[in-house]
Amino acid sequence: MSLLRSLDPLPPGMVYKYFTTTWLRNTRLAEKKKIMDFGLKDKVALVAAASSGIGFACARELAREGAQVFLCSRGAQHASQAAEKIHKETGVDVAGIACDVTSDSAVQAFVNLAVERAGKIDICVTNAGGPPAKTFAETDLDTFRQAFELNALSAIRFAKLVLPGMLERKWGRIINITSVSVKQPIDGLLLSNTVRAGLTGWAKTVSNEVAAHGVTVNNVAPGYTLTERQDYLAEVRAKALGKSKQEIIDSWADQAPIRRMAQPEEIGAAVAFLASERASYITGVTLQVDGGWVKSLF
Repeated sequence: MSLLRSLDPLPPGMVYKYFTTTWLRNTRLAEKKKIMDFGLKDKVALVAAASSGIGFACARELAREGAQVFLCSRGAQHASQAAEKIHKETGVDVAGIACDVTSDSAVQAFVNLAVERAGKIDICVTNAGGPPAKTFAETDLDTFRQAFELNALSAIRFAKLVLPGMLERKWGRIINITSVSVKQPIDGLLLSNTVRAGLTGWAKTVSNEVAAHGVTVNNVAPGYTLTERQDYLAEVRAKALGKSKQEIIDSWADQAPIRRMAQPEEIGAAVAFLASERASYITGVTLQVDGGWVKSLF
């Protein structure tokens, strides 16, 4: 007998009470089970360039999900302050370490410290400040080399150090913060368009090599996001076009169908998902978080 037929003889008030009671019970069960638990409690995460902006948002979101976090930035004071802020909010262990991501020895020391204190590294979020906004006429070969070191080799350097342990434990997440410029090049950002696209190719290739061992490698490509970096780019663009900085910021917001720029926390949420158990079958992708800015299908 169907549910509706079985309830036909009941007075309307009792039918309402039945469905209300069932809904409340199911809602409470869902809350108890924590349906969207990302499974990051007791995981250990490294987050690079995380004293502010998108990096900080990623570190905070991972900590909110219960991961122990080691974050770094060039300045020890900024790193320490960021770690303290996240610790006070979440209550989890967060360490802030000075580290230049373009230095072999500095990155090695950062990774070694995390392993010594936590015993492992499960999640590695690579990130670095973007290269300067330039045209081809304004760049020389040294500028290209510096951009490659900052925005490609820095991520590869981290992966070289953390991948062996992940492969041994049959679990790991490498997530690279790149840019929507890898999907749709941005005028005036020659260096970012060039170097970040190369990192994307590297990540796709490595993801295929390690996928069978429980390790995923993905990229998150933010669109225009309200950070200090974006403020700098707005100033450069405004000067080049003879406009105000606010006009540039408004024009960027209008380019996305959602009609606003992203908050760093929205990028951090995407990173936390890709780091989670819930994303175990996602690898080799570049996830754009751009409010619909990229016009292509892929």
